[in-house]
Amino acid sequence: CSGEIMSTNTKPALVDYRKLFAATRDKTWGIPLRLSERKLLLAAIDLGILNGALLITLTLRGEAALTDLLLLRGYSLVWFITLNILWMAVGAIFDIYNLAKAASAIHSLWATVCTALITTTSYLLIPYITPSLPASRFEALALVAMVAAGISVWRVLYASLLVQPAFQQRALIIGAGCAGAALVRSIKEMSSPRGNPYNGTGYQLIGFIDDDPGKLDTHVEGVPVIGTHHDIRQFVKEFHPDEIIIAITCTQDINPDLFQAILDCHEMGVPITTMAALYERLTGKVPVEQAGQDLAIVLPTKERDIERVYHLARRLVDIGVGAIGCLVLAFVTPLVWLGNRLFSPGPVFYSQNRIGYRGRTFRIVKYRSMVTDAEQRSGAVWATKNDPRITPMGRFLRLSRLDEIPQLLNVLKGDMSLIGPRPERPEFVNQLAREIPYYRARHAVKPGLTGWAQVKYRYGASVNDALIKLQYDLYYIKNQSLFLDIQIILKTIKVVLLFKGQ
Repeated sequence: CSGEIMSTNTKPALVDYRKLFAATRDKTWGIPLRLSERKLLLAAIDLGILNGALLITLTLRGEAALTDLLLLRGYSLVWFITLNILWMAVGAIFDIYNLAKAASAIHSLWATVCTALITTTSYLLIPYITPSLPASRFEALALVAMVAAGISVWRVLYASLLVQPAFQQRALIIGAGCAGAALVRSIKEMSSPRGNPYNGTGYQLIGFIDDDPGKLDTHVEGVPVIGTHHDIRQFVKEFHPDEIIIAITCTQDINPDLFQAILDCHEMGVPITTMAALYERLTGKVPVEQAGQDLAIVLPTKERDIERVYHLARRLVDIGVGAIGCLVLAFVTPLVWLGNRLFSPGPVFYSQNRIGYRGRTFRIVKYRSMVTDAEQRSGAVWATKNDPRITPMGRFLRLSRLDEIPQLLNVLKGDMSLIGPRPERPEFVNQLAREIPYYRARHAVKPGLTGWAQVKYRYGASVNDALIKLQYDLYYIKNQSLFLDIQIILKTIKVVLLFKGQ
């Protein structure tokens, strides 16, 4: 990887980049918001408006005294909890806490208004754990209208005001090599369709620091290389960065002067982070290509206290869902058989070797979605969009993800889990392992019916697609949790309902 920080005995002339930030925030009043703070702020005010609307509605209906509602007495606690859980679940499906979408008023309005309408309508129709259905249509519409209008106004304010430079994190990047370039690309990919290219993330990039004389006064991914390690302390005083990002893949090659300058910045109160850590927070992916031999970037290194309990609970859920899936399978299979009989006679099921947990081979079971003997002449090839081998019934099965239902038998047997990396064919695993670093690391967990890569990225049909999906898979392996599993399930529901399978 070229472009690492290199030692040099000559001090390049300091470049004046003051004009680049003539319109940046006034440090006397600016409030830089971090990624987590932005998401927390969005959620806090959303829930405040949501619960405020319910409180007003219940007070006007005379369900209980205002003091009882405020103190959550009686049934009111369950009412508010139900509404909040429903909002977060529907919001996860519509991805309303995606910062790039939240920075665009149009995208944010569409997602949050849909969330508000579905949440409040569903809430009004749920019995027992919500207030009784209003006697009049006006009362029912009041809750829906207050939530939709209140959150719409708030989201427009956020997209108009809180993406301005005064509320952005100003960052200085050390290292203008491939790691730094990859970070800038990831930030730009999260950007809002209009306006500041970094407003989706809340980052404003001051520039790169790099000791390669050939890069000074050039641009990397549109960001200027403004100086060397000699200038870091001066730039900290000049531009007041809120964060310094270390984008160097071979940290052992950092020269001592640069290392000391970084420590001095830390002593001056500037937070220091690494490219890998920020890349994960921004994208939900692990930067495999920039990891080198740093296992801490790619593999989980922290021991979690409840890890055994978590995996036991997952297995119990797998068994329960697998058992229910067998009943669904018995109901759906005759319908699939009839569809195949009409459009493409042949076997209902299709089995194939896949690589699973710890590299073991197992037979995966699916509903057949392609013509019989689809690979008799071509051999093992990736399926593509609008693949001519897919039957009419198979296209419906793939779009709705119904072709995956028989894999619940694999889940019940223990070959697979509900959530995990998708199992790949041995022929492709051998090829991809040669071309992509850490590819076999995805076999550290059981493969799944659905996964983080499946809900975040399109169907893979190339080596580059496999690389991107591996980055998502390794992120999931590093960050497995009940909360992440719930997110994946909710996003999978969206894929199924909107027929986004392939």
